Amino acid sequence: MVLFLIPAISLILFLFFILIPKIDPLRENIEKFIKYYYGFIIVLILFLYYIYYVTLILNIGFKFNIIQLLIPAFAGLFYYLGILMENLKRNWFIGIRTPWTLSSDKVWLKTHKSGGKLYKTCGAIALLGISFPDFAIFFIILPVILFSLCLIVFSYFEYKKDEKNLKRIKNK
Repeated sequence: MVLFLIPAISLILFLFFILIPKIDPLRENIEKFIKYYYGFIIVLILFLYYIYYVTLILNIGFKFNIIQLLIPAFAGLFYYLGILMENLKRNWFIGIRTPWTLSSDKVWLKTHKSGGKLYKTCGAIALLGISFPDFAIFFIILPVILFSLCLIVFSYFEYKKDEKNLKRIKNK
């Protein structure tokens, strides 16, 4: 069962990701970043298979620090997420989907441009875990959680700022 888990998950995710552009109400926006989207599918599937093979090798008896081997994979995944975010257009399935980003193209763009930089930074920070193996997991998880929360808050404040500017323009 375990031997087929990652391949099964990969197949399901692949099919789901292929379906998204067909069912998204804003599918014309997805077409604007489709090459980055397909690149993300490839990076994600490669990431999952890398984890799969590292796990298999560990389970057949080789001894190594699995986190040390996974750090470059996480760093690459986070970095590519940054590239994807910088190129996303508003849609219903992919990206930082808060009520504020979904309500405004301007807020969406600002949030995702910032998110792209932050996720690329997450990739770089994750690589630091190679130098600090005892704390490597923290170099992977903490920046992603922290930066994601920051982006949610950032999108709210950008929305409020945009809303205030719209009211000011209406009152003129």
